[in-house]
Amino acid sequence: MSDVEKGLASNGASITMFSGKGGVGKTTCAAATALHYASSGEQTLAISTDATPSLSHIFEATGEEKPKKIQGSLYISELGVEEVEEMWDEKFGKEVYDVFSSFVAIDYEEFVEFTTSILPGLSDEFMVDYIRELSLRGDYSNIVWDTAPLGQTLALLHTPAMLLEHLRMAPRVYARLKLSNISKEPILNIISRWQQLSADETDFLRNRVKFVIVTIPEALAVEQLENAFGELDRYGLKVGQLIINNVIKADDSDFLKAKAAQQRRYLDIIYDRYSGLKIVELPMFPYEVKGWDRLKEVGGILFP
Repeated sequence: MSDVEKGLASNGASITMFSGKGGVGKTTCAAATALHYASSGEQTLAISTDATPSLSHIFEATGEEKPKKIQGSLYISELGVEEVEEMWDEKFGKEVYDVFSSFVAIDYEEFVEFTTSILPGLSDEFMVDYIRELSLRGDYSNIVWDTAPLGQTLALLHTPAMLLEHLRMAPRVYARLKLSNISKEPILNIISRWQQLSADETDFLRNRVKFVIVTIPEALAVEQLENAFGELDRYGLKVGQLIINNVIKADDSDFLKAKAAQQRRYLDIIYDRYSGLKIVELPMFPYEVKGWDRLKEVGGILFP
């Protein structure tokens, strides 16, 4: 991180990333958290980078503007795959093409199609960079990041560190290429900038982002949880909070009693394995959680 960025970071936005397997309620938790922050008057952005975002549905918001003002100091923004690819192309596409086309004969349109289909990690790199820059602009006090399902999110989080590792060899390899009528120096400068970018993003994820994982008390979810924690730990990314959603609190029927007993086994496993974390239980609600009042109810449990 540059000295300028370090100075900005001290006053930059607080970033909370919500992750979890599909269908566990991470978007609901992210929306309730954003509403909680905004309720105190802090400029807050809830941003979704899920390919099938649902923030607008949960907030019952209409309109196409981005960011979209929900109420008071709360805004939401949903970025789909096409938008991410367009933004990546606008910021990095030309530079990457300059490097690639120096030794491969390919036109720009073919190159863009290739990078976004064969090399998806590059657009992942951009997504981290986009959130990092957004946090430094000073437009928001809080950014609540609703991510894609867990597997895709882990790939996104790993990309900066992996690219940095690969790029360490890039100058030596590129310098040995036999190129005619092309100056190698500008390309080497670009590679050097990429190295710094990946280093900045890895530092950003490790030191600026609070990770919250949302799960449910079921066998597959608990199994995936252990894998997720292992992968995050491998890259030095620490989880700050664990939310267990859809916990059955009432047992006034035989079905609910049986279901609650089944959940109890997995709740015990979670509390035993992750006793050092802040763990919050959200009950299974008898209705769909969407709209202002019901999100406030969830927020009241997350932030008692």
